[in-house]
Amino acid sequence: MAATTPRVLRLLALLQDRAYTGRELADRLAITERTVRNDISRLRELGYPVHAERGAIGGYRLGRGATMPPLLLDDDEAVAVALSIAVAADGSLAVSDLGEQLGRALRKIEQILPKRLQRKVSALREATEIGPATTGSREPDAPVAAGILTTLADAVRRTTAVTVDDGTELEPYRLINWQRRWYLVAYSLRTHDWTAVPVAGLTTATATGRVFAPRRLPDDDLVAFVMREIATSAWRVHARVTVLAPAETVIARINPAVGVVEPVDEHSCVLLTGADAMETIAIYLSMLMMDFRVDGPPELVEHLRTLARRYTESIA
Repeated sequence: MAATTPRVLRLLALLQDRAYTGRELADRLAITERTVRNDISRLRELGYPVHAERGAIGGYRLGRGATMPPLLLDDDEAVAVALSIAVAADGSLAVSDLGEQLGRALRKIEQILPKRLQRKVSALREATEIGPATTGSREPDAPVAAGILTTLADAVRRTTAVTVDDGTELEPYRLINWQRRWYLVAYSLRTHDWTAVPVAGLTTATATGRVFAPRRLPDDDLVAFVMREIATSAWRVHARVTVLAPAETVIARINPAVGVVEPVDEHSCVLLTGADAMETIAIYLSMLMMDFRVDGPPELVEHLRTLARRYTESIA
């Protein structure tokens, strides 16, 4: 039985990947086809719906059952699932009644994770804060390599410096997840200043092993710091807009990641905003539902003129 159980688990792992013929399974597991059939029966008794199909392209495959049987995940899959649940449980999913279920699922996974994998998951959870929820237009996703993310999280946890793509050495302090994008709050030893690094833009991140003494943070609220950095410098395109409304009114209307508001007088303010596309800025401005004047860039002015013409002609 001691030899049978690991073999059956290996068989289950194979079937979760794709369909196999009996001969392929026997070769992969170094057993006879009769033993394969016996092990398939054991899986069925445990509630796994293993289907058998005859013919030249037939074989065994794992199907859908009436109940949810246990899953068998490899190391990378287990870490990926745990990290995804952890991020979602912290509020990245705008679904109000999933919090308890996500929490239970995460506890179950963490309970059985080997310590070496548990450290990866806990390091990322401890190093991460979630940015504010947003409504309306969302920027395109910016995927991040899991290896880079876990390296940065571990460096945050251990207060050790990292070097990135061009050899810049960073002292990492916090990871911020916002709109399915990741940013690293770090002190750059190249510029000797604080920065919010878009993690998706990194191709390498290597721990140096140098332990650094924590510096005074640029803001007590690092999420707010990242939001300001995104609004003023992180986007591909930027705009300066005078809004004909008090600064307090505009601040109450927009998300801090949309832009930075600077008062001009009691009746107007300046909005510094940005996005990955000029079209997105136009959407932001329309959602303000306030009068405004675009100070720049000229490309945004031209885009708004085109939109105004289209809107006007649509109701003529």
